[in-house]
Order: sequence, then structure tokens, then C-alpha cells
Amino acid sequence: MSAMWAMSRKADKPVIVLVRPQLGENIGKAARAMLNFGLAEMRLVEPRDGWPNPSAGPAASGADIVLQNAQVYSTTAEAVADCSHVYATTVRKRGVTKPVYTPDRAAGEIAGNVGRSAILFGPERSGLETEDVALARAIVTVPINPEFASLNLAQAVILVAYEWSKTQALEIPTEEELLPPAPQEDLEGMIHHFERLLEPKGYFRPAARAEATRRTLRGMLTKPGWNHLEVRTLRGILSALEKEDRK
Repeated sequence: MSAMWAMSRKADKPVIVLVRPQLGENIGKAARAMLNFGLAEMRLVEPRDGWPNPSAGPAASGADIVLQNAQVYSTTAEAVADCSHVYATTVRKRGVTKPVYTPDRAAGEIAGNVGRSAILFGPERSGLETEDVALARAIVTVPINPEFASLNLAQAVILVAYEWSKTQALEIPTEEELLPPAPQEDLEGMIHHFERLLEPKGYFRPAARAEATRRTLRGMLTKPGWNHLEVRTLRGILSALEKEDRK
């Protein structure tokens, strides 16, 4: 990968623009949502309580880089002046006729856009004004309960940021590597161990049903895809039960 190509890919990340946000706490939560999904450029338009805001840092829970680099603008138009593609998040069209996208469709388009993309989010109480939406090429909205359309700012940001992250193949964190299934030899040993303990208990009677019962047992023990540690544990349990019977 060339340095020039890497820089162009970095520029493809959408800018998150919070228009007239009211609470510093919500700005911090939005920053946290952004950084979780690989977005770090936040722009603020006329934040109600000014900027920087002491309430934002604690709410960001470590996403300080987003807050430190946040830029403040006087108007929404100025905030998106260098962006070729602008998307407005809103639950209704507000009288503006524009294409309406779901977050996943918008994310797919943004990932393929040439030039900068910006996503607008409105104030907590009222959402974007018609003048803000007019700057956008498309509206982004989600199917939501019409009787309770009440996403908070951070929730709206995380919905859009998550859909964008899916286009970038971000690494899925795992706590540990999964062990592969145990070799067939180990599995066969476990199945025969079960059969050896069950046989004297009369489990495979009547004789006419013995073969079908064995197949069912084999199917149950084969289905989970036990790894070698799990097989060893089960064999240990069976051995313990076997010793108990011999007393």
C-alpha cells in the first residue's frame, strides 16, 4: 500500500458534524460513539454552552482525541464547505425533497464516494432545521416507532458510525482464539466410553431399538464440535462416574 493511497483512504472517513448541540455531556458521548467505530473528526456548529465544555471529557470515556481536535464553526454551511457529499440525519423530511437513505445504504455510498463526506446531526430537542437539511444531498433516517421517535444524539451517531464501520472490515475483537474441533479419533473414544457405561444400565434396550439409539447418541455427541479440551473433560467425568459405580 503506497503512502499516497493510505492518505486518500483516510480522507474517505466521514466527518461528523453536530449542529447546535446543547449539552457538553452529549458531545462527549457522541465522541465516544465515533471513536468506537473508527471515526475521529468532529465539527461543532454553535454549541449552546460554548467550547471547550468541561462536561464533555468525562462523558467521552477516553475518546479525548476526538474532543481535542474538534473544530467549531459559526454556520453549518461553513462546517461542510470542504465536503463534496453531505448527509442530514433526521426522522422527517421537513418539507425538503431529497433522497432518503437508511444508515446502511448511506454508509455504503459514503465508502465509495470520491472526496470528503459529512454527516449532519441536529440539536437534541429539535433536530436539524430546514436550512441545515437543504445543504445535504440526501437524508439519512432509520425505521423507528412513529409513536416514540426519540433517539438521543449519541444513539443517532452510533447507528450511523456502526454502519459505516461495517464497510471498512474493522477487526472483530475476540477474548481468545477458538480451539479447533477434536480429531475424530478422540471423538470416537468419547462415544465408545459413553456406550460402555450405558450398556450395563440397559440403556440400549430393547435390542430392536439398540442401533437407532446408538445413532441418536452419536449424533448428539458429534453435533457440538467439541475441541480436544472439552473431549478430555467429558472423558474425565465419565471416568469419575465409572469409578463411583465400581465402589
